Amino acid sequence: MLHLFFKKLIKSPNMQFTRNLVTDPKYGFLKQLGLSTENPGLYDGRWGGTGKLIESISPTSGQVIAKVRESTPEEAANAISEAQKAWPQWASLPAPARGEIVRQIGDELRKNLKPLGQLVSLEMGKILPESIGEVQEYIDICDYAVGLSRMFAGGIFPSERKDHALLEKWNPLGVVGVISAFNFPVAVYGWNSAIAMVCGNTIIWKGAPSTPLISIATTKIISGVLEKNGIPGSVASLITGGADVGEALVSDKRVSLVSFTGSTKVGKEVGLKVQSRFGKCLLELGGNNALIVAQDANLEMAMRAAVFSCVGTTGQRCTTTRRLILHKSIKTEFLGKLKTAFKSILGRIGDPMEDSVLYGPLHSQQALDAFKKTIKTAEENGGTIEFGGKQIDRPGFYVEPTIISGLSPDAAIVQQETFAPIVYILEFDSVEEAIALNNNVEQGLSSSLFTNNIQNMFKWIGPLGSDCGIVNVNIGTSGAEIGGAFGGEKATGGGRESGSDSWKQYMRRSTVTINHGTDLPLAQGIKFE
Repeated sequence: MLHLFFKKLIKSPNMQFTRNLVTDPKYGFLKQLGLSTENPGLYDGRWGGTGKLIESISPTSGQVIAKVRESTPEEAANAISEAQKAWPQWASLPAPARGEIVRQIGDELRKNLKPLGQLVSLEMGKILPESIGEVQEYIDICDYAVGLSRMFAGGIFPSERKDHALLEKWNPLGVVGVISAFNFPVAVYGWNSAIAMVCGNTIIWKGAPSTPLISIATTKIISGVLEKNGIPGSVASLITGGADVGEALVSDKRVSLVSFTGSTKVGKEVGLKVQSRFGKCLLELGGNNALIVAQDANLEMAMRAAVFSCVGTTGQRCTTTRRLILHKSIKTEFLGKLKTAFKSILGRIGDPMEDSVLYGPLHSQQALDAFKKTIKTAEENGGTIEFGGKQIDRPGFYVEPTIISGLSPDAAIVQQETFAPIVYILEFDSVEEAIALNNNVEQGLSSSLFTNNIQNMFKWIGPLGSDCGIVNVNIGTSGAEIGGAFGGEKATGGGRESGSDSWKQYMRRSTVTINHGTDLPLAQGIKFE
């Protein structure tokens, strides 16, 4: 796609917009973001790429938005070289000075909040309020990282030896690779980059090949701030492409940490390759999330949470509710209300760039095909389509939100994650049974229990409760805050991003012992004289 060089001028054209985007005032935000349709190939003397042309396709229409040129594996290797060269300058800045630059990045994102959100809606397909909310996440994590830049610290521990100090020191890793997915084309990179940068690392970002315009616009904002501060743009470099470019990033020993967001299948391969060279991995993989509604739950709250968790982002969040586990006594009532709510959603389908739209398209033809295949498999295995199950007859990749009942919790299709608005209905008698159903999948990302029983709450969050990284009570499975660590267990990969002490993953720990005396005692009282 586009490769962000350190000191090289590439003037060859590398991006072409379709004519309707050039002439329609509706898309004026593209120019505001620096994606000039008048001279699309020149990006402040630092942009270029010699790989194949790829197409950015609008999920709303199924039509090509723009053609963009990819990086090659060789250009990816060059980007790593330049990031490595820039690292000493960046790492030598005091952490609060790095935080100040990240603060400026957050301010530039604020200035571009709506246009960048509009671009997310155009290219990814999520509705505008969610798209703007995603950009806001990046802004929020910049604010968080600014404070963190004055707070992350090691420790001083008591030494058993006289005149000795035992310290813990944290230092940056070097070059960090970030491979992000299409469903959160801004926020996931933001979680990683803001914290990794204040920790003193340089970044190589490989955005999703299907959302290249978002990656370009975001990187332009960052590089502009860096250059204004006399910092080389290669501190935050952008590459894109397919598996060959990803392989170049994952396999390069100079990349100390690879943060990968994507499927469990690909994440396993990434983890093995990085571990084989003794690199570090941060894996954010699949989720097969359950929302449990107990007999004593506030059903109105649970309903509102379930609707958003099931159909928000058209079911394309890693935290989307895939399994709705209902107490037998309230199952019929709850399912009836859920169908009514889903029916109302159908009246709010449309162009995700329009403010009034509540439900947009799937992201791609591939997602549409997976939806259809899952529906067919579910029916072949005895599942009942309670609601939806069909493609919507309109341009683009639109499908009905879907409810399926009658399948065993152990059915292969229920055990899998389909990145689409499909939820399976399961039932239970006891909270212990519901917890067992929640844990009965290989993934362990997000989980939710609706109950007003305090015993159930503490059972749910205790050692024998949910085995997920995100364990919620009386809120849905989607909608994490940046202050808490985000990530999951088991086949979700075990990684943690965003808040809490996630910053430690972007640094290396040193245990330091300083002898400030004149004797040389050994630990554990050993005598060697």
